[in-house]
Amino acid sequence: MPRALVLVSLVLLLLGCRKDERAEAPPAAPSARSSSTTLAASAPSPEPPLGDAEKGKTLVAKFQCNRCHEGTGFEKPALDQDCVRCHQEIHAGTYQASATSLAKWQKSIVHFRETPSLANIGGRLRRGFLEKFLLEPHDVRPHLDTTMPRLAITPEEARDVAAWLTSSATPAPAVALEGASVEKGSALFEAKGCRQCHEYTGAPRAALPAGVADLEGKGERMARALAPDLRYVRERMAPGELVRWLDDPKAQKPDTLMPKTPLTPDEQRDLSAFLLRADLAPKVAKIIPPRLPVLDRKVTYDEVSRRVFRNTCWHCHAEPDYAIGDGGPGNTGGFGYRPRGLNLAEYEGIQAGYVDDKGERRSIFSPMPDGTPRLVYAMLARYREEAGQTDPVVRGMPLALPPVTPEDIQLVETWIAQGRPQ
Repeated sequence: MPRALVLVSLVLLLLGCRKDERAEAPPAAPSARSSSTTLAASAPSPEPPLGDAEKGKTLVAKFQCNRCHEGTGFEKPALDQDCVRCHQEIHAGTYQASATSLAKWQKSIVHFRETPSLANIGGRLRRGFLEKFLLEPHDVRPHLDTTMPRLAITPEEARDVAAWLTSSATPAPAVALEGASVEKGSALFEAKGCRQCHEYTGAPRAALPAGVADLEGKGERMARALAPDLRYVRERMAPGELVRWLDDPKAQKPDTLMPKTPLTPDEQRDLSAFLLRADLAPKVAKIIPPRLPVLDRKVTYDEVSRRVFRNTCWHCHAEPDYAIGDGGPGNTGGFGYRPRGLNLAEYEGIQAGYVDDKGERRSIFSPMPDGTPRLVYAMLARYREEAGQTDPVVRGMPLALPPVTPEDIQLVETWIAQGRPQ
């Protein structure tokens, strides 16, 4: 099967454990009327000091951003390292493989078929947001099943990368929103059909005008997948960039799927006021499912390998010959990660474990302080990450993807408890 990035599991970095937390019920949606408190809170913080763009360019190459994104300032990589293009060709039937192999892969490859382009990102997003997002990535696209991975990046490196990505941007003219109407913007948001693709979680919802159909969720699949949750607009964009974007999206990003919506200058300001200044209900954390007990039946390696290791983990933890490419960032290194020699595609490789910073082999089954095997802890940690419980030295598995199901974690833990039989 072709080598394509789907996940990175850095079990070697696991430290500590936190108790599961449950999300509270969401509070009632707020009014569309913007209070003076909200106006002050929505004002963007000043941009941080500018980093070194040339160092940032070197770092973009180090972190191999072009393996998933266009618009990085670098050429596309070879196909065996171009995660998105590889998956797209498989689903289009143009990848060079037998019809039998393509049919098999098309059923199992569901991730990394689309990722946002970084083209002219500095003309759209605030440099300070990019810097913070590189350090603390979170899900901004609720209909896209992949997220930005947590890179092994320092604050200084994040500042330099943000400087490079925004170095060629043309600043938008300043726009003042005084006098703009949040209420009118809310009505425009509904009337113009923005909910076809976008979520705006926590925001009030105006009544649809008479005769206007409710098109929520009716947008084209890829457009919905790439459409961000608009509650984050106030972090990502300044008023000038937002108004310029609403005026003509394709002028700022030619490959965008967002259409040009007819809006007068006053309507652009009203809609911007709604996106930047409407009162929002507090964000509701994702619920962490309970950990399931070990099974009372026999679990074989073949079952665990089929459902977990060779279904997901091998993409970033395999030998190059097996992966038809490199061995993945969790084995031969990549995306800024050191080679760890962890091969999860074969029984012998799983038993061999990973290479630590001293060059010594360590087991992925060794217990954490609470007794949880490291491998299981990595999978449980992914749920905590999605609920906002991140740790600077713990990366959940699978990185940047939805967590492994509780039932599959239960299967792995049962197999380990039974002595990891082959």
